[in-house]
Amino acid sequence: MGEAEGRSDQPDDVVLEELASLDSVALKLAEIPPTKTASELPILRELERLRERLLSGDENKDLSALTEQYHNQTAILNQLRSAGEVVRVDSGSPYFAHLRLEEEGRRRDLFLGRTTCLEKGVRIVDWRDAPISKVFYSYRQGEEFDEEISGRERQGSVLARRMVRIRDGVLERVQAPEGDFSLDPAEPCGWRQDAMGAPRLSGGEAAALRYDGDALGLERRMGEGRGGESLRADKHLPEITSLIDPSQFDLITRPASGYLVIRGSAGSGKTTVALHRIAYLAFADARIDGPETLVVVFSRALARYVAHVLPSLGLEGVRIATYREWVHEERRRHFPRLPAKSRDDTPAMVQRIKLHSGLDIALKRQVARVLGSRSMDQAFDDWASVLTQRKLLGEVFAEVAPDQFTQRDLDRFVEWNRRRLDELSSAIAGDEEADGALDPEDDALLLRAWQRRVGPLLAASKRPLQFRHAVIDEVQDFAPIEVRVLLGCLRRESSITLAGDTQQHLMEHSGFTSWAGFFKELGLDGAEIETLRVSYRSSEQVMEFATSLLGDLQEDEKIVTTRTGPPVELFRLTDRGACVAFLCDVLKDLMATEPLASVAVLTPNPRVSDLYFEGLERAELPRLRRIVDGEFSFKAGIEVTEITQVKGLEFDYVVVLDADALSYPDTPAARRMLHVAATRAVHQLWMMSVGTPSPLVEGVNAR
Repeated sequence: MGEAEGRSDQPDDVVLEELASLDSVALKLAEIPPTKTASELPILRELERLRERLLSGDENKDLSALTEQYHNQTAILNQLRSAGEVVRVDSGSPYFAHLRLEEEGRRRDLFLGRTTCLEKGVRIVDWRDAPISKVFYSYRQGEEFDEEISGRERQGSVLARRMVRIRDGVLERVQAPEGDFSLDPAEPCGWRQDAMGAPRLSGGEAAALRYDGDALGLERRMGEGRGGESLRADKHLPEITSLIDPSQFDLITRPASGYLVIRGSAGSGKTTVALHRIAYLAFADARIDGPETLVVVFSRALARYVAHVLPSLGLEGVRIATYREWVHEERRRHFPRLPAKSRDDTPAMVQRIKLHSGLDIALKRQVARVLGSRSMDQAFDDWASVLTQRKLLGEVFAEVAPDQFTQRDLDRFVEWNRRRLDELSSAIAGDEEADGALDPEDDALLLRAWQRRVGPLLAASKRPLQFRHAVIDEVQDFAPIEVRVLLGCLRRESSITLAGDTQQHLMEHSGFTSWAGFFKELGLDGAEIETLRVSYRSSEQVMEFATSLLGDLQEDEKIVTTRTGPPVELFRLTDRGACVAFLCDVLKDLMATEPLASVAVLTPNPRVSDLYFEGLERAELPRLRRIVDGEFSFKAGIEVTEITQVKGLEFDYVVVLDADALSYPDTPAARRMLHVAATRAVHQLWMMSVGTPSPLVEGVNAR
């Protein structure tokens, strides 16, 4: 029998049922009269304006702020559209799932969508808050359920549990235990059954470097051999050779004094080298393992990671801090009368100017031309004067950055600072209603003013604060003026390790442009940069995709990888609820078959993280955690958080959600953000998009 003869001229019964269901729902929805609401036109215009700015490709704009504005306006529009006695369902895509239940011998069909509608015989419930939706997310087809729903015990069985894709009122796909069916005009019946198995995350359990023995049931930690033998921090470091390559070993054993600058792609071992170098130096000078060594990292999560690693290298006394924590603590100690509170509403333009090296030049000129005592009060006055002297700022920026800021920018900058200083003065004078908070960038500026006017920063003992060794990880995300504050705390014979990768540059306002420009601003022209060219973390497939995201932002030649893995995949869905349902099934299977796996579910911002976490939580997934402020447990499980939280970390599996054109337009900032997300994956990487996928992921294997 030929292939054509074996084809059916009728779709599968599952497809026929769903076609009939859609026809029935569409007819009933058409009977519901439209609702009169307030005008949507102003909101639609604002959304269009924000969308144009997001897609314009201007890297200097505050992408996260614009995205949040867009989401806020969208929420207002949705609220407006849902106002009134009758809620309108999108007839083009009314629901994404079909649930058929049997309770007490009675069968009923429910549909899950973005909006609840229980009129004219329509039974569509909002997946986010309808209690019955828990049955869909927690049970599979054929299973018995027993749940308390709306205060009543409900028992029954799930007769059908299907995912559907409906666009413009047309049923395009049905996913059910009976098969995966897609609309295909080339088939005699108009539908084809996909022979490909259900998508799976698999084969990567414990592929990421782990350092929590309880989580793995093993004792191996970073800094230990595969047999669990301890890595002793001695001059020859014999056991470390099993974990590092010759290039890394050469950097670890460099002479103790001076600068070591390490550049490398994600997963190339920059942090590993920097931390092992401390252990190496501590062998020759025991004082290195103490508070006179400082490790400065980008995030709290990375600080917690380093705190796990250093003890395994025999280091107990090294100080570990994020830059924000360190500089804030020092500012409070040196300027105790100033409020501790920091602002969270500083305009992006103000941040950029305060982090610019021009402010350090302005401080230098202020100190040179104004006679004053070497005191805290005079340093404070220097800082306040520089922020509000329009003429001085105009002169400095005309020399060092003539095209970077407009006259209007400088006017607004001075006006912002004048208002904040008035509030600060009132707060210091005892006005409890005055908001005396400082901008976060003021911490470094005040300490720099101290160094310029008074001299070295002081330790708690009132002696000069001096470090024997310092490590700055992810240095590309710090402004030169911030690094200068740290450099001013080094002894003459001290050593410092700077590690970074400009391709992972996330802090748009730090002012980092290139290694050469960075070192020129620091006064370190000609500093030699060592490059690590082998990426040990991610598979060849992940790194190939991550590199493609960068486009012309890529700095290194082809990156060498050491392992292969599954292809990177893109999943397109029509609704976040459908995305949650899809993930629930996949992650439940993964946790059952690979209980020691680590999974990162990454989103663009905290609001989206909360939404997806709440949805996944309904499925009662084991070891599901919502990560806030870098509080990672470093144990097996599923962790939902934002991309900005995971820099420097790694996971067996990574799923990037909302990889759409709105969240990730084709801009340098979005390219770097997705690059960071992708390179957290050791074994397998998925991108998931609701709506139009980002143009940055167009070439990915789509499902």
